[in-house]
Amino acid sequence: MSALLLVVLTFIAYIVMYKFYGRFIGKKIFKVNDEHKAPSVEFRDDIDFVPTKRAVIFGHHFASIAGTGPIVGPAIAIIWGWVPAVLWVIFGSIFMGAIHDFGSLMLSMRNEGKSISEISEKYINKRCKFIFFLIVFFGIWIVIAVFGLIIALIFAMFPESVLAVWCQIPIAIILGYILYKRNGNLRLSTLVAVFIMFLTMVLGHYVPITMPTIANIPATGVWSIILFVYVFIASLLPVTTLLQPRDYINTWLLIVSMLLIVGGIIVATFKGGLEIIAPAIQLHPQGAPPILPFIFITIACGAISGFHSLIGSGTTSKQVAKESDALFVGFGSMLTEGFLAILVIVAVSAGIGIAYQNGDGQILHGISAWNHHYTSWSASSGLGSKISAFVIGAGNIIETTGISKDFAIIIMGVFVASFAGTSLDTVTRLQRYIIQEISRDIKFKPTQNKFIATTVSIVSAGILAFSGGADGNGALALWPLFSIINQTLAALALIIISLYLKKKGGLKWLFSGIPAFFMCVIAFWGLIANEISFIDQHRPLLYITNGIIFILAFIFIYEGISGLLFNKKNQLQKN
Repeated sequence: MSALLLVVLTFIAYIVMYKFYGRFIGKKIFKVNDEHKAPSVEFRDDIDFVPTKRAVIFGHHFASIAGTGPIVGPAIAIIWGWVPAVLWVIFGSIFMGAIHDFGSLMLSMRNEGKSISEISEKYINKRCKFIFFLIVFFGIWIVIAVFGLIIALIFAMFPESVLAVWCQIPIAIILGYILYKRNGNLRLSTLVAVFIMFLTMVLGHYVPITMPTIANIPATGVWSIILFVYVFIASLLPVTTLLQPRDYINTWLLIVSMLLIVGGIIVATFKGGLEIIAPAIQLHPQGAPPILPFIFITIACGAISGFHSLIGSGTTSKQVAKESDALFVGFGSMLTEGFLAILVIVAVSAGIGIAYQNGDGQILHGISAWNHHYTSWSASSGLGSKISAFVIGAGNIIETTGISKDFAIIIMGVFVASFAGTSLDTVTRLQRYIIQEISRDIKFKPTQNKFIATTVSIVSAGILAFSGGADGNGALALWPLFSIINQTLAALALIIISLYLKKKGGLKWLFSGIPAFFMCVIAFWGLIANEISFIDQHRPLLYITNGIIFILAFIFIYEGISGLLFNKKNQLQKN
């Protein structure tokens, strides 16, 4: 199939569905009303609660939910074929992910900007609130530990990207100062900031930075320590100081990157064609788990991701200025992420075939290139392998526009590292909120302090990261659990959204209820399949932890579904 045709059809589908289905969901199902005072206005403190321009908060939200998710998932799920990957991304993002993201954001905005975890007490009970907190804490604990490693791996693979990634921090701080302290012109300030950002990429080409081994700690371990120190500071700053402006710059970096990829696809098509060379369907790739349910678990970001509900209700809801902005921010961001996932699929199913250098220095083309990278599940499933497949494929595509492949790879490396960095900041901030909320519930004062709560977040993640050695990859032992935790959280969030809508009367709740039932099936199916696999592999840490998550999820889903189907007494409380 033509890569260009796939991209064009997908883009049209997303525009049409946002205009008609998205607006229907906003107006008819959630009844968006700007007369409702937003938490950012009602509780404004200019630290966490800050009413923000729609374009800027879109940038923060999108950069935070994206991270490396829509890259690593599609880059490995393509091993089952490009057709199932594309279908899940398109239909999942429209009918499940967008409802999940927008609903979580709206629910939080109508509950004083509280997190989806905290809101679960109102619509189910306190026990389920604590269960949600435990699952969220465990998932974010893994993310903080692993995302530091992801950025470190990118720095090791693409040292030309290091300078630009770190230069983005002072650029963002200056941009935030100009916009919020000097009331500067948004368009002009954006243009200058993005231009300087790309200048640092050019400079990075000539000044690559390679981290040496320090005190017997390998480069990835050193970078992980530096990133933990950075994120401790960054996550405590007011959102307008660094988080918002950096995420806003990242969104423009994304837009430019996506335009370059699309431009490359167009040029390559007219130069002789850019065809998808990956198999359409490949049900039994070597060493891979079964396509069902794992394609729905492997591709999370880009289709539906429970992590998004944590962002929407954790930080975004405290910054959206009015309810009418929520559709653009929540629903629109999810569809944008879906389109990004489609571009990733094109990069790893078509772009990688333009040219691929194997370990012997031989340049492979076409299906030979694809088969070499995706020879088996174990060969293509590592973090480095996923990232390199996208970066190489996208770099090949961009090169057709006349931009050097070396510079194209720098752009892609900066893009991936920057988005991972912004997610690292956001999830650390969220973990602090969670620790503080749990501490208030159990009346434990020390960890109610934001500095101590943040320290607990970083130190616990650091212990996990370095539990496997000085290279900082200890969290990889638990990484196989993250995807299923993520999709379990999506099921839990959709249940809460459905309970909220059911309380409003009628059958509106089915718009989130049907996706909720589907994701509950996927979550339990995946948890059971994981349990069997982990037991067979004799991996006690994984099967014990997976079993605990299964029990917690079962209790939560049982009580939530009871409220939806049987109107369990005291299940739904009045506003």
